[in-house]
Amino acid sequence: MNETIKLQHNHRSIRSYKADPVSDEMLNAIIEAGHRAPSSMNAQEISVVVVRDAERKTKIAELAGGQAWIAQAPVFIAIVADYNKTDIGVRKAGQTQVIHESMEGLIVAGIDAGLVLANMMVAAHSLGLGIVPIGGLRRSPQAIVDLLGLPQLTFPLVGLCIGHIEKDAPLKPRMDVNTFRHDERYDASHYQEAIDNYDATIMEYWKQLGRTDGLSWSQNLGNNLKQVYYPQVKPVAAMQGLLNDK
Repeated sequence: MNETIKLQHNHRSIRSYKADPVSDEMLNAIIEAGHRAPSSMNAQEISVVVVRDAERKTKIAELAGGQAWIAQAPVFIAIVADYNKTDIGVRKAGQTQVIHESMEGLIVAGIDAGLVLANMMVAAHSLGLGIVPIGGLRRSPQAIVDLLGLPQLTFPLVGLCIGHIEKDAPLKPRMDVNTFRHDERYDASHYQEAIDNYDATIMEYWKQLGRTDGLSWSQNLGNNLKQVYYPQVKPVAAMQGLLNDK
């Protein structure tokens, strides 16, 4: 197994960072890895906003639901759907952009943002740095839009904390790989047993960490997926011109 695969197999989300800055050389290499990620239609409809200012990171931490590690990490990167960029290109070609008004536009932007995120995560891990993705960037999207000065036809999709590791995290167990991999045709016949087993496994994991507040996988999902947990995404995306009506 090569070193890249070992890094990917040993991914941990790090929420404890040293005060040491991430060097420009490291940060530039991580950003370039994201920049080189695949992009549907070569649209390159993703942009990133790099935040190192302590006051701005503290504000983002608050807006993301009180995630202190955002303020602690020396670098925070917001990954943004940027149909403003593509609109300029489309208008140069004498055409009118429509994709940003569609479900497909939001899906493809989410996919491409994920590819950028994954590339930057692997690059950061390869440099010995710790990372944690931040979905909470979408908790208060209008405030993030204002804070980062995002124009119409853009939307903050996800963030990434990067820094030198102060306290490492253990590898969290995953559900049986057969709930992830399906050969030839989808088969969920073994899901219930796998979920039962994983609920027991994750509770043992919390016990080993001394976490008395840890929930089973199914309980955690029940608490979160019974609702639209970031309800401002749709209205703010619409105000940004990403209408999702086609």
